[in-house]
Amino acid sequence: MNTALFRRGLTVATALLTLAVGPGGSPAAEADGPDSAPYLPGPTGPRTVGTTSLHLTDDSRPDPWASGVNARELMVSLWYPTASPNGRRAQYMTPTESELLLKDGDITGVPSDVLSTVRTNAFTDARPAGRVRGLPLVVLSPGFTKPRATLTTLAEDLASHGYVVAAIDHTYESVATTFPDGRVATCTSCEIPHDEAFWNRLVASRAADVSFVLDDLTGAHARWNGARLIDPSRIAMAGHSVGGASAVTSMLADPRVRAGIDIDGTTQVPIPDSGLSRPFLFLGRQNQYTPGSGDGAVTTWERDWRHLTGWKRWLVVEGAEHASFTDVGLLAEQLGIDIGADLPADRAAEIVRRYTRAFLDLHLRHRPRPLLDKPSTRYPQVHFCTPETSACV
Repeated sequence: MNTALFRRGLTVATALLTLAVGPGGSPAAEADGPDSAPYLPGPTGPRTVGTTSLHLTDDSRPDPWASGVNARELMVSLWYPTASPNGRRAQYMTPTESELLLKDGDITGVPSDVLSTVRTNAFTDARPAGRVRGLPLVVLSPGFTKPRATLTTLAEDLASHGYVVAAIDHTYESVATTFPDGRVATCTSCEIPHDEAFWNRLVASRAADVSFVLDDLTGAHARWNGARLIDPSRIAMAGHSVGGASAVTSMLADPRVRAGIDIDGTTQVPIPDSGLSRPFLFLGRQNQYTPGSGDGAVTTWERDWRHLTGWKRWLVVEGAEHASFTDVGLLAEQLGIDIGADLPADRAAEIVRRYTRAFLDLHLRHRPRPLLDKPSTRYPQVHFCTPETSACV
């Protein structure tokens, strides 16, 4: 499941972070001086963004990857609107997580904490703002071995438009997950043979993680002090790579997930013949997910497309690569590193943010979004596919 692509993306991200910002500076450099760290682009919405992390423990089930561990522990990052920015920008990831990511990619000759220096746009532990049950909730799930931090750009942007976003680190599936007491869980599941049974087990585990997080955020004893702002009737899920495949599994397992997006992820557990009637969006690379193009990943989308019985769209992005859909591509674009994509990464990020938000606005807020009806002259790289005829326009 895209393990080689992950390693390639990590190598690129690490290499780009060793370079200095070139002449002319950048928005972050202009704000902070010539020695600024790499940065994420600012959110496009009107709201200031706050963020916090939750350490959650599910005592109802053993950990699926760690033998003898009788409870499932998760780290979850939340992004949300705030009216009280405190001036403390959130850290992108911890130095320990940076060190282990670099080690996993066999990267040497760079500071071990370099990936912890990326400048973000959200304010740590700022007070949530909004009316009670006024904000839709979006759950994000990253690719296999990747930390939740790699979806920060998308999360910040959604929060700036009035969404609560919860990104999950799926413990022992990420290269490194740091808990508040300093413990670091590494990728135990990486050591297991990655056959079909493994991937089925993984997406089932992720669905259980998602349901547990929803229980915590929408239940009577929520751990987060902003949980009262979440509207439990307006919940969606999006994910990248196997995180996108997990959106299907989560929707099949939990009816609270009202809509889903698979971003460039080969689907695993087939949708049953009875179908899935809730809205769903496939968004992926043109060179991988064009219908009728042959064997491989695209055939899983073709299989599941037939059983999506509600609103659905199949969009492919011309010139994108797997890393184009996450922060890895953005950081590479910022410092001029080639990740093999023909599409500039900042443009790819704009597409991901714009089409994701249009989908969520339509299905969680019932706001018409013509962007999803037909190809757009503003985004000519995005092609609408009709799998029944293997045509994309």
